[in-house]
Amino acid sequence: MLPSAEAIDVIGDIHGCATLLKRLLDRLGYRRNRDGVWHHPQRRVLFLGDLIDRGPEIVETVEIARAMAEQGHATVLLGNHEISALTAFFLRDERRVPRIHKETVEQYRNCPERWRDTLKWLLECPLCIDGGSYRAVHACWDATLAERFLDHHPDGRIDRHMLMRACDPQSFSHMLFGRLTRGPQLALPDDRSMTSRDGVTRRTFRTSFWACKPRCYQDVLFQPDPLPPDIAQRPLDDASKRRLVFYGPDQPPLFFGHYWRQGRPELISDNLACLDYSGVKGGHLVAYRFDGEARLSADKLVWVSVDDPADIGASKADMQCSQICQ
Repeated sequence: MLPSAEAIDVIGDIHGCATLLKRLLDRLGYRRNRDGVWHHPQRRVLFLGDLIDRGPEIVETVEIARAMAEQGHATVLLGNHEISALTAFFLRDERRVPRIHKETVEQYRNCPERWRDTLKWLLECPLCIDGGSYRAVHACWDATLAERFLDHHPDGRIDRHMLMRACDPQSFSHMLFGRLTRGPQLALPDDRSMTSRDGVTRRTFRTSFWACKPRCYQDVLFQPDPLPPDIAQRPLDDASKRRLVFYGPDQPPLFFGHYWRQGRPELISDNLACLDYSGVKGGHLVAYRFDGEARLSADKLVWVSVDDPADIGASKADMQCSQICQ
């Protein structure tokens, strides 16, 4: 069931933080029904992917979201962590699972059948949604790729054949999964590399997809780690500019996560809402209360914070939660 354009609570990357999720659902006015499933009398949740990996409560997080989805109270999109897990477990030797899934594998160790069943369920979840008056994806809306995919898969679902084809770097599936769940990236010039704060060395960096007429590398940077100073102000060459994606201000509202934002939650623009605020790394778990509006408002952001269980530093929408569910 894909959500309509009204009464949706869009929630960013959870990464196994079930306690944070329950606090956020409670703040949004959701309650458990007789089956123990979180629900709201007028609203539904749209999860933007990355339920798994990293956090301490992965199994519970998945079970909360899955139960809500199966009873029609939520829709779950696939993030890059779900795509990676599906690829690793369906198409590869399970003994060679990527390091990023270490916590997930460990927490499902005593219930392997439950994990396999979870993977089958994840394969039924959509990759992206074009709701007409809004769009939702884990990382980036590339219209060329998304529209081609949805023309053949209007329900937004992938399948095992797409996972298999995605192993070929030249395939459409590989480009689709990479762009929609990981976002656009640019290579550092001169074959340079940089080491992130978590100790990973990379030759690429994450870029925004809304920069209008960017001039230099710094203009399109969209990640917590800064660029080397001598590269930040270097002019973008034509080849790099052609690799960028642009989501214009005249496009419908777009909801996405993935990018590890920091600080007080805010909108990128009145049609762009990135809802990943590093909850698993001590930040916030963020939602946007969408009611079909053509232009988004920061007043409708709601969040809970890791370092303050009694956090009330949310928006006006938070104060309206009790009114909505009455």
